[in-house]
Amino acid sequence: MKKKVVSVYRFEDDVLNRLEEEVDVTLFNKEDINENPEFTAALQEAHGIIGYGLEINDSLLDKAPNAEIFSNVSVGYNNLNIDALTKRNIMATNTPGVLDETVADTMFGLLIATARRMPELDHYVKSHQWTGDLTSDFYGTDVHHKTIGIIGLGRIGEAIANRAHHGFHMNVLYHNRSRNEEAEKKFNATYKELDDLLKESDFVVLMTPLTASTEGVLGAREFSLMKESAIFINGSRGKTIVEKDLIQALQQKEIKAAGLDVFEQEPVQKDNPLLDMPNVVTLPHIGSATYATEHAMSELACENLLAGLRGEKPSCLINEAVWKD
Repeated sequence: MKKKVVSVYRFEDDVLNRLEEEVDVTLFNKEDINENPEFTAALQEAHGIIGYGLEINDSLLDKAPNAEIFSNVSVGYNNLNIDALTKRNIMATNTPGVLDETVADTMFGLLIATARRMPELDHYVKSHQWTGDLTSDFYGTDVHHKTIGIIGLGRIGEAIANRAHHGFHMNVLYHNRSRNEEAEKKFNATYKELDDLLKESDFVVLMTPLTASTEGVLGAREFSLMKESAIFINGSRGKTIVEKDLIQALQQKEIKAAGLDVFEQEPVQKDNPLLDMPNVVTLPHIGSATYATEHAMSELACENLLAGLRGEKPSCLINEAVWKD
């Protein structure tokens, strides 16, 4: 008899067909699971759960007594209570690697769009305001040969450093939990303490995962250390910064501009002051959102799930403590 899987994710047909070859899949939309008796009933029988952005905590796991694995369709896993999963001997997996280059493309595109004020000027043209020569009021900021400070030099951070160094001849600074000597050689990167990176960078790019130690890592004090001409880019998670402090830093012109793919609350609230600032470029958390990358993430999440349900070690197991050879 096939094992039972609950999916809270939008699968392409070929990936769903691959899952259904080995397991019995029940599909739910994320919007339709709250207080849904059908979802609760499916969890009761589920051996595996797969999804994106699904909060996996004690409350949910209490409803899934037969669960063996949760497969997260994301590289970040701040939505998972790893301690709760490990306590129940449930495997947790994610999808690192497949989205690195795509997210780096998005972050660098966001950086350039913010520096050169592209969305603002696009609106200026399309609203028929362009009627003559432009004054310096419309000028943007150069990217090439400037200093970029990357906070969190993991795989995606390295891909951003590669673009900065080789493509735009930028001076690369980084702050990380530990030194990355290989990156220092490849990108002529310089390790800096956080305060020094903030003071020296023309562009500050935040790429840390959201953990207890990184939540609110940038607040009022940190923004005040940045140059008035500095541009801040956040591609990590909204809660890695104190959003109200970023808003205040922008309003008081402590920094020049910001490009954001993530927010404290998502979808972003309609009354968020960031939405009314022309010097802030906003994206709807689409760092990895290309068809090819989303498909590759789905395939990897599927393989992680199926491996775990076969009794094999998934290639992207997060909580190694549950695995016994």
